[in-house]
Amino acid sequence: MYVSNGCMNLLRRAMACVFFVDRLWPRGIPKEKARIDSWLRDLAPSNGLRRWYGHDPQKWPEFKDRYCAELAENQDLLERLLALVRGRTVTFVYSSKEPCLNNAVALREYVETLLRR
Repeated sequence: MYVSNGCMNLLRRAMACVFFVDRLWPRGIPKEKARIDSWLRDLAPSNGLRRWYGHDPQKWPEFKDRYCAELAENQDLLERLLALVRGRTVTFVYSSKEPCLNNAVALREYVETLLRR
């Protein structure tokens, strides 16, 4: 499972199954030109959590905990995602400039943990 930074990757087609995992669509990228399989808007962090985090590295551990709690509350969508990614190469694309501390990384870690069970 991969995480790809930069919304410009929405315009390229990877060999993997590609999911855009942010709540807000990036400016300047037409949705009809995005080469993605799905926009997982409903699995992105809530607006409140996203604003609270603000990409503050000191808040990263608590952000991940809160985000995982939000994901756990959305079992139906999470189960559908697990069915889609199981046994496949998947790329989560995000638009944050932060390559390591973002919701796509947290989502990948969470999904990988669930798939190991």
